[in-house]
Amino acid sequence: MKIKVEIDPQLSETEVIVRTPKIDEQEINYLYDVIAEKNKKMKLKLFQGETTYYVNCNELLFFETSGRFIQAHTSSAVYDTHFKLYELEKLLPANFMRVSKSTILNTDQIFGLTHSLTNNLVEFQNTYKQVYVSRKYFKKLKDTLDSKEL
Repeated sequence: MKIKVEIDPQLSETEVIVRTPKIDEQEINYLYDVIAEKNKKMKLKLFQGETTYYVNCNELLFFETSGRFIQAHTSSAVYDTHFKLYELEKLLPANFMRVSKSTILNTDQIFGLTHSLTNNLVEFQNTYKQVYVSRKYFKKLKDTLDSKEL
């Protein structure tokens, strides 16, 4: 098996292409599972006061700026991070996306999306937390969510 990495600054997210002389479903399914599992297991080092936590990315709802700090939100807790939003955009799996100048959210955690003339609101399941999506990012978010439909 050959592995080749190409850097393309025109891409908005990482793309994996498998080229094969014949279909070997077992091998392709294995590759898919390995890549998907890596994203599931990714953890970030986050802080609450003097305590350091290693939080699974799938548990994170969103990141937002709060003054000069970046906070990471789960359904039940808020953590601080030393990363900047632009660093998180590069670091996080593809299911995270920027939705405003000050917010990155986990599209897998979205429960509801409300669009009105004055604002666009994202709701998350099993929590009261909500974030606003700027008009600039709304269409891209909607398209991303529509592409995940069954």
